Amino acid sequence: MAKKEAPERKYAAQNRKARHNYFIDEVLEAGIMLAGTAVKSLRQGKANIGDAYATVKDGEIWLYNMNI
Repeated sequence: MAKKEAPERKYAAQNRKARHNYFIDEVLEAGIMLAGTAVKSLRQGKANIGDAYATVKDGEIWLYNMNI
């Protein structure tokens, strides 16, 4: 039986401009909980994180200004 190839990693959204304008010291990868039509919109690639930022508050990471 042939081995299955690992699926290519697909990101829902990336901020390429941030990688160009800033030195990225550490990268964290996280999931978010979505509800309703946000899931469908994200699958269609309709996410905007150009103005988004994250902060750590009480041991949790909070994402602000992301539009789906």
